[in-house]
Amino acid sequence: MAPTFNAIGLAVADMAASLSFYRRLGLEFPADADQQPHVETTVAGGIRLMWDTHASLQSFDPGYQPGQPSGGWAFLCSDAVEVDRCHADLVTAGYSSVNAPWDAPWGQRYAQVRDPDGNVVDLFAWATSPQ
Repeated sequence: MAPTFNAIGLAVADMAASLSFYRRLGLEFPADADQQPHVETTVAGGIRLMWDTHASLQSFDPGYQPGQPSGGWAFLCSDAVEVDRCHADLVTAGYSSVNAPWDAPWGQRYAQVRDPDGNVVDLFAWATSPQ
């Protein structure tokens, strides 16, 4: 039997700051999650997204050292207006824009922001007509 893909993890410096960002994108977490060293939520398709603080990772891997951000997630928005709205909401809340919304040549409205740990998060919506 082959292993089954089940979860994606993200290492974070500040759990509360990270969860605050992802709550703005609609993810839900337990009430006491901000103070936990490990947090999970399940998204469409049953995939678990997991957050672990750097200290938590070091507790079972003493050699763990945070590296440069190299991951990121993409969030599907309902339409181009929602891409623009989500991007504006995050930037207004103080998060860094990587790329303001644009009409990508691959048929999507696209924008990118950085989460509190510097990971690039994509916001996109499928175009309803060629642009």
